[in-house]
Amino acid sequence: MKSRTSRRKFLKQGAFTGAGLYFAARSSWAKGNSPNERVLFAAVGVGGRGSGDVWGVAHVVGPENIVALVDVDKDRAKGVMNNKAFSHARKYRDFRKMLDKEKNTIDAVIVATPDHTHAPASVMAMRMGKHCYCEKPLTHSVKEARVMREIAAEKKLATQMGNQGTSGGNFRKAVEIVRAGLIGDVKEVYVWTNRPVWPQGLDAVFNKHSGVRNALHGPMRGGVISAPIRDTLAWDLWLGPARERPYDPVYLPFNWRGWWDYGTGALGDMACHTMNLPYMALKLGAPTTVEGEVSCLNPETYPEWSKIKYEFPSRDGLPSVTLYWFDGRALSPKHFAEQLQSSKVICLGKPAAEVFRGQKLSGSGSLMVGTKGMLYSTDDYGNHWKLLPEKAFRNYTPPPQTLPRSPGHHKEWVEAIKGGPPAMSNFNYAGPLTEMVLLGTVAIRVKGKILWDAEKFRITNNKEANNLLHYEYRKGWTL
Repeated sequence: MKSRTSRRKFLKQGAFTGAGLYFAARSSWAKGNSPNERVLFAAVGVGGRGSGDVWGVAHVVGPENIVALVDVDKDRAKGVMNNKAFSHARKYRDFRKMLDKEKNTIDAVIVATPDHTHAPASVMAMRMGKHCYCEKPLTHSVKEARVMREIAAEKKLATQMGNQGTSGGNFRKAVEIVRAGLIGDVKEVYVWTNRPVWPQGLDAVFNKHSGVRNALHGPMRGGVISAPIRDTLAWDLWLGPARERPYDPVYLPFNWRGWWDYGTGALGDMACHTMNLPYMALKLGAPTTVEGEVSCLNPETYPEWSKIKYEFPSRDGLPSVTLYWFDGRALSPKHFAEQLQSSKVICLGKPAAEVFRGQKLSGSGSLMVGTKGMLYSTDDYGNHWKLLPEKAFRNYTPPPQTLPRSPGHHKEWVEAIKGGPPAMSNFNYAGPLTEMVLLGTVAIRVKGKILWDAEKFRITNNKEANNLLHYEYRKGWTL
């Protein structure tokens, strides 16, 4: 058997982060390694969604190949940490210490922490040459998304973002249908979500948790803060790169998604799922302008609802596209329907709203409006959809298959590590998708439209808005 050093070198050389490309050296794995060669994994953040990712990989490679587990919350993580299947795995609370100690042991990392620690953990691992699976949204800031993409490409690592719908057969079939031109030229896209399903907006948070004022402004006296920290939680490690603030149970284990410092709101949480289908099918790339409208802004939480308008230029022979995003629970479908009603796009000789009329409005979904028809996805993941008008497409002929069908989201990543084709949501794809999505979280914090120059990575018409593309990490945390 090869030394672990030479094996890791091969693992790095055997994968490439192209967007839907196949790396020619796939067969090199079989020539240089036994088919039974072990790939060893570490997991950072193993409670909640992280538990699903750990088991997803374990079902592919066997739990014995997951050799290190990290979590700051022993209560949240106990389902995995205390499971007999992982009794052999070394346990840590600080991913920095784990990576330093295990750098000569592990080949790949799974990162499923809250959003604000996705990039610090993933980037540290990738700089060490470790393949990376990171949950959606890929990052907390726009800059982090760019850095993640660049490092993955530089190191030629096998990567995958956790927008699991990408691996669905129906998702890929829908991409093929749109790219084949069955619904014509798409000029407008609508995406909406039933999120947030957590408190968001100061009124919502204050009404639900009366102690939140102490959490935001409570004094720290002799180490005593607004609420006692349970022994099973390493609060300072949970904060990670975010600014220091007193602990309060208002943030955990789920509601951090609605806070600027930790989450990315309904947009960041769900758009990497729900925007994914139109983004891939239409090869959207980077927007040129983004403009937001919100219920009310405050310095601590995302708004109760938002509307965001993205404009994309013509590309690869495709026409320019306007994409509308809506969040705000029950308001989201309503806002979508209102915007569609005002559309000037003509589909099959009729106004877009007329072609859509009579459809049951889903709580979350997307609608691509083309000149020859529409593709209406009725879920978050792009795997349940229909072509409209239904009568016109009743006997349509599916286009030839152009995309591979996935063996499973986690297995696809594992196979990429071993020299197979890149996972479909590798960081060369997921990075720009996340970058685009998170520009919306910038737009809703400023007045007016922002003009985006993706090549130069800057907002050209609002100097101050560029400060929102990233934030300063606390001492001890790096990107």
